[in-house]
Amino acid sequence: METFFDTSVLVSASERTHPHYEPASAAVRRVTGGQEKGLICAHSIAEVYASLTKLPVQPRIQPDQAARIMQENILPYFMPVPLELGDYLAALDRVSAGGWSGGKIYDALLLQCAARCKVKRIYTFNLGDFRRLAAPEVQRLIQTPEAA
Repeated sequence: METFFDTSVLVSASERTHPHYEPASAAVRRVTGGQEKGLICAHSIAEVYASLTKLPVQPRIQPDQAARIMQENILPYFMPVPLELGDYLAALDRVSAGGWSGGKIYDALLLQCAARCKVKRIYTFNLGDFRRLAAPEVQRLIQTPEAA
């Protein structure tokens, strides 16, 4: 089964003290163990790095550690899917038509990427925004890892 992973799940699975660590790491293990095929948006490479280096944990995750987590724990197992111009335009149309501002464009981009991949499920811990932003045919695919 092909599953698209939001940045929130990848970050949660990368830090043992994160409140969502257990369900997120279980979902990631299904990918690393070969039971599922994991897809991510190529843009999530930057988002995971940015999020990990700003997590309010002690000790802080240093830039070299965040890069290593991405390069060793995520990229060998998850297929990064690049965004195309059409994805940006569709996401822009979606957020502007909905009257959404700010960072919701990033969630809309990830949803656009997931829809283009025709995955069977989308994992996120940001259910509210993802479901509000998703096209109707994609909404039913959105869930948290513990719901699987």
